[in-house]
Amino acid sequence: MLETRDMDAVFQALAQASRRRMLDIIKDEPGIGVGALASAFDVSRIAVMKHLTVLEQAGLIVSQKDGRVRKLYFNAAPIQMIHERWTTEYSAYWAGQLTRIKYLAEAQHADQDVSKTSGKRKKK
Repeated sequence: MLETRDMDAVFQALAQASRRRMLDIIKDEPGIGVGALASAFDVSRIAVMKHLTVLEQAGLIVSQKDGRVRKLYFNAAPIQMIHERWTTEYSAYWAGQLTRIKYLAEAQHADQDVSKTSGKRKKK
């Protein structure tokens, strides 16, 4: 089970939008190098490295040195452990179903908005 201080580190790491974006990129591109990741942000490489240190200390990323390149990988285990602390098998199932319905409703609403705006004619 995750210790309180470990959970605090995860929540602190996830509290910052740039770090969440970094996790999204690392999750979508396993093994991405630090330089490639840093190029996606309008801050210095040193600032990116500070964010990566926070993420690594929280256990959310794992880095592996490959020659001169530091490869980054997402580690979902700390988030999963937090999830398991407050959910049961049944609540996780129903929460998943409600989330699925939410996403479907949002997608349908977005489709309706697009069809409404594409049907209008512009005045000259």
